[in-house]
Amino acid sequence: MKKIYIILALVILSACSTVKFNEKWLKKEAPATFKARFETTKGNFDIEANREWSPKGVDRLYQLIKNEYYVDVPIYRVVPKFVAQFGIHNDTLINNAWQKRGIEDEPVIVKNDSMTISFARGGVNTRSNQIFINLKENYRLDKLAYSGVTGFPVVAKVIVGQENVLKFYNGYGDKLGYKQDSIAKFGNKFLREKYPEVDYILKAYFIK
Repeated sequence: MKKIYIILALVILSACSTVKFNEKWLKKEAPATFKARFETTKGNFDIEANREWSPKGVDRLYQLIKNEYYVDVPIYRVVPKFVAQFGIHNDTLINNAWQKRGIEDEPVIVKNDSMTISFARGGVNTRSNQIFINLKENYRLDKLAYSGVTGFPVVAKVIVGQENVLKFYNGYGDKLGYKQDSIAKFGNKFLREKYPEVDYILKAYFIK
């Protein structure tokens, strides 16, 4: 009987993990362009993505939105007159599944202008689940070279709700940028207890 229980438990765990993440999702190609709405604690903002700017990057953004990744996701790093960054999921299993599957690097085609969106990355092929919105013209990010990569390819731009993006709480500055490990490990509970002013992406979905 114990063996049966163990097998059943493994089947249940496998089913749960499939719901949370499926490798097939990573094969979905984005359309040439698409629009999406992000509902946040400071109001909505809409984006438009263009696959010509960064095919693999736009595909990944499309996959994340399509599979409802952006639910209760903290906008944990808001540096005044620089960037607003988010993408660490409250569920560690979901966060790790996407984070460990980085996409191939691509050249910068479009400048990191104000309200453009790029994936964060820390080395070769590390663009995965975190993105940032440029809060001003950050052209230096187009050619910034480090850890074997150069620049941050733009994947989309905020086309509606820019005023709401500028409302994201920025009092913590870059402080939480150095606590990403803790955020990933302890989730939103950690943030809500110690950094209660952080804003959140409530959900994201495609619009016409």
